[in-house]
Amino acid sequence: MPGEMSIRDIYRLTKSEVELEKDQVEYVQLQGWIRTNRAGKNVSFISLNDGTYFSNAQIVYDANTLSNYEEVSKYLTGTAISVIGKLILTPDAKQPFEVQAKEIRLEGLADHTYPLQKKRHSLEYLREIAHLRPRTNTLSAVFRVRSVLAMAIHTFFQEQGFVYVNTPIITGADAEGAGETFTVTTNYGEKMEEDFFGKHASLTVSGQLQAEAFALAFRDVYTFGPTFRAEESNTTTHAAEFWMIEPEMAFADLEYDMDVIEDMVKFCIDYVMEMCPEEMNFFNERIDTSLLERLNHVRSTAFRRMSYTEAIEILKKADVKFENNQIEWGMDLNTEHERYLTDQVVKGPVFLTDYPKEIKAFYMRENEDGKTVAATDLLVPTVGELVGGSQREERLELLEKKMKDLGMNLDNYQWYLDLRRYGGCEHAGFGLGFERLVMYVTGMKNIRDVIPFARTPKNLDF
Repeated sequence: MPGEMSIRDIYRLTKSEVELEKDQVEYVQLQGWIRTNRAGKNVSFISLNDGTYFSNAQIVYDANTLSNYEEVSKYLTGTAISVIGKLILTPDAKQPFEVQAKEIRLEGLADHTYPLQKKRHSLEYLREIAHLRPRTNTLSAVFRVRSVLAMAIHTFFQEQGFVYVNTPIITGADAEGAGETFTVTTNYGEKMEEDFFGKHASLTVSGQLQAEAFALAFRDVYTFGPTFRAEESNTTTHAAEFWMIEPEMAFADLEYDMDVIEDMVKFCIDYVMEMCPEEMNFFNERIDTSLLERLNHVRSTAFRRMSYTEAIEILKKADVKFENNQIEWGMDLNTEHERYLTDQVVKGPVFLTDYPKEIKAFYMRENEDGKTVAATDLLVPTVGELVGGSQREERLELLEKKMKDLGMNLDNYQWYLDLRRYGGCEHAGFGLGFERLVMYVTGMKNIRDVIPFARTPKNLDF
């Protein structure tokens, strides 16, 4: 009887240090999709992928063995088949094994209109067929790395003793200043008090405020879920729906916050390098030839820390013509400024700290100078801002004053102020845009290519 195996199982078997006996695994059964079918008169070759491994398996079939040889030789790319055949180890060949088919059974035909043929398709074209693009090498690699990175995030925080918290998707708090919100309603255009919740509701832009409540009970917590921004930003790094990781830590200051960020980023890179070597080599060959060199540099060096004020002085002296060349203290840095700092000055990741309070959110702790807040952004080469974090304002009076100065309705935030009234303490946290992390690790340049079904302005397909 053939052993039911996956292509991943076979590749692992061939890489095993245990020497296989001749007949230890003789016949195998595989199910998958045809990537290519090179048909000859008497001998033909199918490149089969079953989704379990980046590389394909070569299926050899011949007219003398296969009763339905003529039929199989006409199967087109994309067709689903089951194969029973003899496993032949070929350690000296380009592929470490092949399967000599004894039986090939049709599971599902793909006809000549199948849009993925044996040629390179542009990423722009593949976005139009997002339901099929996971079958391509590039997007298959992207989404496997995305899956592994998600596991890396959970593994890192779970091993550190963090509690995983699921914060609301529908919320009445907009994490003031985090971005424009999508309204959730059952009777659009009617009176709000007659709506489902009896008040304005929106899709969350951040789970941070609710995560703070749990941090002041469990000490260390993290969220990992979808967030939404109703911003008309048609850029390569913005999407209306994306995933965020937001840890919150009690009894932690900004320095500790940055330590955790650095450890997390390095852990994630190490994890992916170990779990996805085939995919990472592919990205390094096809997407960004400097990718592995850059990631290995990040793994082995300490992240530099630089104040916002120091960064402004460097940008003022830069012998570069920026599109926004009006460099002055108090401005919000553009991506071009961040890229200059990472790519040209530091040549690696850098934490910018102590931003002007006017350009940062209300919950960030004010520094003693009264002008800046204990905030940080982690900037990385090729992407720009990857992580944003801060020490949170734990002083009730200062927090209330800032909220009033900003014209916020304190009635909506009494529960948040309670966290300062009842056993409040020094605490800090950060937000990591998951898609930007995937972009950084894979070298992909557009957020639309690292999320399964992108949600961007005027785009709600699939």
